[in-house]
Amino acid sequence: MKLQLFNIANFKVDGGAMFGVVPKLLWSRVYSSDENNLITLALRSLVVETEGHVILIDTGWGDKQDEKFFRHVNLHGGEGLLGGLKNIGYNPEDITDVFLTHLHADHCGGGVKRAVNGVDFELTFPGATYHVSAPQWEWAVKNNLREADSFLEENILPIGKSGHLNLVKNEEELFPGFSVMICYGHTPGLMIPLIKYNDKIIVYTGDLIPTVAHIPLIWNMSYDIESLKTIDEKERLLGAALIGKYILVFQHDEHIECCTLEMTQKGIRAKDKFDFSDILQHFNF
Repeated sequence: MKLQLFNIANFKVDGGAMFGVVPKLLWSRVYSSDENNLITLALRSLVVETEGHVILIDTGWGDKQDEKFFRHVNLHGGEGLLGGLKNIGYNPEDITDVFLTHLHADHCGGGVKRAVNGVDFELTFPGATYHVSAPQWEWAVKNNLREADSFLEENILPIGKSGHLNLVKNEEELFPGFSVMICYGHTPGLMIPLIKYNDKIIVYTGDLIPTVAHIPLIWNMSYDIESLKTIDEKERLLGAALIGKYILVFQHDEHIECCTLEMTQKGIRAKDKFDFSDILQHFNF
């Protein structure tokens, strides 16, 4: 198995929205904001090679929408989706599977691009199977007022029409060494991959635990549809991760890519924090 992580882009969101009911007096001590209360998030993607599969986890915002759409997210930095893949040795045709944790625009937008005619849409990875959980697909296609700005037809419907869609219905081993946890708090059907790599479990935490600062059980986003379910799901994952000594990989933390966990008087917290490239050195894989 081979794992590689890269950052598609950085973007900005409201800090209060990212930390929900947690007062700014508290969250600003661990995650800094600018004068407009905006915090910077990363948008990391993980590529997993396992037994003939080259799996891309999440595809970022993409570039189909106009300048006005992207103005509010302040995209900056990063390697880009195709640029990041190229830097680690992959072309779009090399990707056999696209694993979408969920269908919010910042996670799936790059999986569909405009066709050459500038009107139609086509898959960015034409030879890949696109994996989405069945409950998330049903929820996103139906759409709802709360998430309408996140579920964009041009990001989602072309996948269904392509014939390349695989709906994941159960928590299972989807690929060799690559298992799935399905969650319902952030949005119904959010998928979290758990990857067994040389006797270690590596968890790409996605929007269940977007940054290290979100490890405490009640430090959650206002974007979550059902906060109490998020708390239960975090408790389930963090408990298993503590016992199993998992490595957490953060999709959105601007500064911290990975951590291990420890039990403290305040509950489960981050222990060692490090870059993904340091995993081999830290854990002697």
